Amino acid sequence: MEVIEAIRKRYSCRAYQDRPIEKEKLDTILEAARLAPSAKNLQDWRFVAVTDEKKKHQLVVAANNQMFIANAGAILIACSNTKEKMRCGQSIGPIDVAIALEHISLQATRLQLATCWIGSFYPDKVRPIVGIPEDIDIIELMAVGYPADSPKEPKREPMEKIVCYEKWQF
Repeated sequence: MEVIEAIRKRYSCRAYQDRPIEKEKLDTILEAARLAPSAKNLQDWRFVAVTDEKKKHQLVVAANNQMFIANAGAILIACSNTKEKMRCGQSIGPIDVAIALEHISLQATRLQLATCWIGSFYPDKVRPIVGIPEDIDIIELMAVGYPADSPKEPKREPMEKIVCYEKWQF
């Protein structure tokens, strides 16, 4: 599968088969995250992969009762261990984690798995479920699993609405 094909096929899956992900596949998608670039090469991302049924159901509650994530083969808790900022003033953690999660999404797509970014969650409820220390930022959750639905064509803006060359022309 070409990269652009994986990009086109990736979607936010909200229905999963109640089926575990093979350890080899889970390791492969996490390796994709490990290979992601990071600011100052800090490699500040940390992931807790949750496959235990009881913990997944606890994470459903912590994720604003989004029941669909319970059937995902894994719920990834994506964290950052840095508070540093780039010279431009942007925080490193959320950007580095987002890049790594997109690597995960694309590799998962290549393996016929589906993902969904989960931003609606309560960090203070997630922490005790898996023992994440207070000094670690929980950036995002991601459901990963075998899809039980089909991708829908996302609405995207045309190129001329999002790209200009040489100067701001919007």
